[in-house]
Amino acid sequence: MQSSLSRDRVTDHAKKVVEHKVISCRYHYLACKRHLENLKKQRTKDFPYYWDINASERILEFAETLIIADGKEPKPVKLIEEQAFDIGSRFGWKKLNGFRRFRRSYISKARQNGKSIENGILGTYISGFSGYHYGKLFTVATKKRQARIAWEAMAKFIESDKDLSEMFDIKDYKSMIVSKQTKSTIEALSKESGLDDGFQSIFSSIDELHQHTSNKIYKTIYDGTVALDETLVSMITTRGEKQNSFCYDMDSYAINILEGTNTAEDFFADIYCLDKGDDIFDESNYIKANPYLASTEKGIETLHVDAETAKDMGGDELRDFMIKRLNLWTNNTDNSFVELEKWKACGSNKTLDDVVLVDGYRDCYIGFDLSSGGDLTSIAIEIPRGESFYIYSHSFMPKGRLEEHIKTDIAPYDVWESQELLTVTGSSDEYKNDYKFIIKHLHELIDKYELNVKGIGYDPHNADTFLTDLEEFGAPLLMITQSARFLNDGTEDMQLNIKSGKVEYNQKNELLSWSVSNAKIVKNSFDEKKVDKEPHAKYKRIDVVDAIIDAHIAYMKLQEDDNKVNLEEEMNKYLEQMSWN
Repeated sequence: MQSSLSRDRVTDHAKKVVEHKVISCRYHYLACKRHLENLKKQRTKDFPYYWDINASERILEFAETLIIADGKEPKPVKLIEEQAFDIGSRFGWKKLNGFRRFRRSYISKARQNGKSIENGILGTYISGFSGYHYGKLFTVATKKRQARIAWEAMAKFIESDKDLSEMFDIKDYKSMIVSKQTKSTIEALSKESGLDDGFQSIFSSIDELHQHTSNKIYKTIYDGTVALDETLVSMITTRGEKQNSFCYDMDSYAINILEGTNTAEDFFADIYCLDKGDDIFDESNYIKANPYLASTEKGIETLHVDAETAKDMGGDELRDFMIKRLNLWTNNTDNSFVELEKWKACGSNKTLDDVVLVDGYRDCYIGFDLSSGGDLTSIAIEIPRGESFYIYSHSFMPKGRLEEHIKTDIAPYDVWESQELLTVTGSSDEYKNDYKFIIKHLHELIDKYELNVKGIGYDPHNADTFLTDLEEFGAPLLMITQSARFLNDGTEDMQLNIKSGKVEYNQKNELLSWSVSNAKIVKNSFDEKKVDKEPHAKYKRIDVVDAIIDAHIAYMKLQEDDNKVNLEEEMNKYLEQMSWN
């Protein structure tokens, strides 16, 4: 066995991917890039984590001592590079106190690429060799049969190894494995039987997330880990066809982390799929979604046969091929407000201090999105700079709603509060927004930067009691009707400005970027557009984008009014000039 000190398989693979020496999809590329960027800033004030090569290699070496019993004859586990990256990453990254950094992980890839085997490795290792005694480990799914897949992977590893079989006791009739050394237990549970509140697990494998109708199983498991110094809730899945699902929401969250739109340092994410625009029948692309299956001659043949069948038959066969073999969302129409890459390109380190105090721009337009109750309320300030714009945003939420929304929205509102992107108002029993906080915040900004408010765009919904306060700013008020007909021009103009790089915002404003990532375009029968969220995406908030659009429409409408020719005034000037002549 090669010493762990002589290699670092996780970092070696990450370098190959980022240097384009191996084929990968964009999301796996971003996972590798994230690892390399983390290495550069480890053990710093802003990044209190470090990379422990020995911890990473230790579990990889353990994995390759295991035996796969399936088939005509047993064979040792041999990890491909992508598997080594995903397993080693989750164990090599540590907090400064020595505990593991990652508490949650989401890995999505096509079928038959070893997802359950990987979780079987993790569970066997943690239960017997992590040093934790009397720990609870679970394999979880909607159905007991599905929950037993990862559990059975662990049982087979144990039964196939003489030393391990002496260290564990397998109780198949109870779907339970007991470590004799640590007294930890591994149990298969499902929604239909045995899964309830009160679990405190040091490891949980949550299988086939696309089959989960809600986030209840995930929340039951994850909420029970809060008091533990380290844990791992490992979610594994192949994608599906239902966007109105918890899996799609978690997949989107993972993508935001990989894209850098959200920061969640406790969350490991990796997704293997075809990229946008890839030819689904070009076999050279298949390794992107099938890192294991496409690495073998037999696997490539399987993919070839399935592709030919899907091409010939179409319909359900084609849909199944796209989901199970290419790991694609089959009904995923591209109706995003903007491409995240274009949006990220607009990010910079500039703050209001730079734009106003240094560059001297003070004219601005303000937009409001007012919630009906305790949801997110947001303001946006647009500062024109010639042909470009700088955008500032801030949001508000009553304290009584904070914990509720952290859970339902899969969004780190508490982190955003600490980063001063969000103001939490009132006491813990306050569930309705107090608009006085918003007015106060604006007055402070206007006074500090001596801003010249040229116009205010507001959504009339919930604004009745707010208008008197807005009049205090002494700027024209423009009611922004929330219809596609009224919003079309402003929405389209903002899209074009972002696409052409004429918009700038502070890249640390993750709440803003999260809202942008959630925003979709909907159209009416006249092909007029506005921003909205997916019909099922109740908790994917777009309030900040709405506020930005309102501010931009105020800018466009008031500029338009300023540029209109006053015919009576021009005629008077002409007559006066003629009289002098």
